[in-house]
Amino acid sequence: MIRIEVVQGDITTVRADAIVNAANSSLLGGGGVDGAIHRAGGPEILQACRELRATTHPDGLPTGEAVSTTGGQLPARWVIHTVGPVWSREQDRTPLLRSAYTRSLAVADELEARVVAFPLISAGAYGWPLDDAVEVAVSSLREATTEVERVVMVAFGAAPERLLRGAVD
Repeated sequence: MIRIEVVQGDITTVRADAIVNAANSSLLGGGGVDGAIHRAGGPEILQACRELRATTHPDGLPTGEAVSTTGGQLPARWVIHTVGPVWSREQDRTPLLRSAYTRSLAVADELEARVVAFPLISAGAYGWPLDDAVEVAVSSLREATTEVERVVMVAFGAAPERLLRGAVD
């Protein structure tokens, strides 16, 4: 069974085989976690994302899917980019959020990554309610079939950290 740890801080400083980027579908950087990863990782990540757009993902990365690039100048060897869904009152997009986690783990398995750091996908600018984002994250990770041994959930702030610790313990 996968071991889940919780830390509060900056995902760009976490030592892991791979870190997960809550990316937008363009793969070309943005705000929040996405912007921070692109800034800290340097131009190598953006160049790798441009290559993906020029080859395998000309229309961008679909919601719920994941793809990897170099980690550039980050302590992690790889960045796994995934696109979470925007939260909606009218439509249940939970399966897409679960897919963002499980597809990220599948990519980690392809890379033979054993330690992977995740942010709370869709819980920032995409408006997913924090308590539900935590429940979906933890249950998706625990139910996944993967060779990943340890997941580090990186909380950006005290409230997400408290909720994550409550869900993991």
